Amino acid sequence: MKYVLVTGGVVSGLGKGVTASSVGVVLKACGLRVTSIKIDPYLNTDAGTMSPFEHGEVFVLDDGGEVDLDLGNYERFLDVTLTRDNNITTGKIYQSVLEKERKGDYLGKTVQVVPHITDAIKDWIESVSLIPVDGKEGPADVCVIELGGTVGDIESMPFIEALRQLYFSVGQDNFCLIHVSLIPVLGVVGEQKTKPTQHSVRELRALGLTPHFLACRSAQPLLESTKQKLSQFCHVPAANILNIHDVPNIWHIPLLLQNQNAHNAILKQMDLVRVAKPVDLREWTRRAETFDNLTKSVRIAMVGKYVGLTDSYLSVVKALLHACIACSFKPSIDWIAASDLEDDSAQSNPEAYATAWKTLKGAACVLVPGGFGDRGVKGMILAAKYARENNVPYLGICLGMQISVIEFARSVLHLEKANSEEFDPQTPDLVVIFMPEGSKTHMGSTMRLGSRKTLFQTPDCITSKLYNNSKYVDERHRHRYEVNPEVVGTLEEAGLRFVGRDESGKRMEILELPGHPFYVGVQFHPEYKSRPGRPSAPFLGLIMAATGQLEAYVHTQQNGSI
Repeated sequence: MKYVLVTGGVVSGLGKGVTASSVGVVLKACGLRVTSIKIDPYLNTDAGTMSPFEHGEVFVLDDGGEVDLDLGNYERFLDVTLTRDNNITTGKIYQSVLEKERKGDYLGKTVQVVPHITDAIKDWIESVSLIPVDGKEGPADVCVIELGGTVGDIESMPFIEALRQLYFSVGQDNFCLIHVSLIPVLGVVGEQKTKPTQHSVRELRALGLTPHFLACRSAQPLLESTKQKLSQFCHVPAANILNIHDVPNIWHIPLLLQNQNAHNAILKQMDLVRVAKPVDLREWTRRAETFDNLTKSVRIAMVGKYVGLTDSYLSVVKALLHACIACSFKPSIDWIAASDLEDDSAQSNPEAYATAWKTLKGAACVLVPGGFGDRGVKGMILAAKYARENNVPYLGICLGMQISVIEFARSVLHLEKANSEEFDPQTPDLVVIFMPEGSKTHMGSTMRLGSRKTLFQTPDCITSKLYNNSKYVDERHRHRYEVNPEVVGTLEEAGLRFVGRDESGKRMEILELPGHPFYVGVQFHPEYKSRPGRPSAPFLGLIMAATGQLEAYVHTQQNGSI
């Protein structure tokens, strides 16, 4: 197994994840099979209980793993299906070591960070890197490892030591270290400063790891003089100093690497030149250029709770991007804090209230994504009501589907107290209830998580046609509450249709409103499986409805032409 390690220095949030994904893309374009591992040095066992404000969205895998959003980048860029073990955290490592210690596996020895924790990290990396993630038999050729955090952080020290030992044990032909660093420009002089990177590399070398490549983040392309200075003081050949400057969209990053001949240099470092094919990034180039050349845009109202940090909805944003490009439009997302739409906001902050409603009414479609807790729920209900009554295309995901059911029950069935057990357990009209596939007391790993099958109840529905007339679909879930099966009959009599259910028939997965241009709710999270060039069906439906393309598409599907 060949390992590519991506570390970061100077500051966090430099784009290590995108860099690691892009390195994977160029290696895959050379005919190699690639897998990925993300190391997160925090003590949480997984990302499941962390606030989206704290750490961005929680990405969910097929096996139900709740992981860092960078694994979403890997899946989208490399078109692979990862497992929960591809995300290593300090919590997971310590938990596994302590479990062994309690069982007596260490035969009475003093259990220490070195060698026991570092050995556990190495064993984990070596075993997970062998798991095939691309649907083929046998292990991949290259494993790209991203070490989260910044070099010098106390919490990442055991991982750096473990990776140093791994480098020593596998040999230099099987290991490549890429250090991502920042080249800032200060003041009016505009000089590119190399000192932060010099210090970062010195720190890394003091810990026993010498980078083979520097991936330098900067606003503008690096000057040749800057490259020479970095090479001289960081002990890295000038040809191995890669410049990842700001680009119009992140799909350009693999192309940047290719243009700087990074693939050949990496292949040479890992002795893979003889087995690799000539790099082929034609499809990737076409995708990046198509996006750059789009002129028309479509306005999408995103009504959510965590709109202050766009990373909270990263996969939703990417899924909208994939769908928009398929429809030849650029996405223009209008972020609306759900609480700003509420009547209380009209009194407390009339300006935000007026702006939120003006934005909502100016959008071509409305999307209510998933979330937890009751903050902003009234605003989401008002957004769903507006979309339903004004024939505006609407997509509700997870909580967004439950919101549309609550709104329908209140407005159409006149059940004024209709609510979810999550928000009002005492209400007489429970239309959304806790469905016991998890625990009511423990928060972590208690939800309905991972890939589950949804069966279409009828071929005569928009969603089935969007999924290419499939009889069923496998999508990923992350929720505790679901539509109350006891009220389904009443809701359907009033006009709502539950066109997708689970295999038991008791869990409602997809709803549609006949007679509306596009009013769809899905209990699962389709955004997690959206890919560039293969947009997620519900998102594609929403954008086609917003841009006047859905009717023709459905008609074509009906006639079996596609």
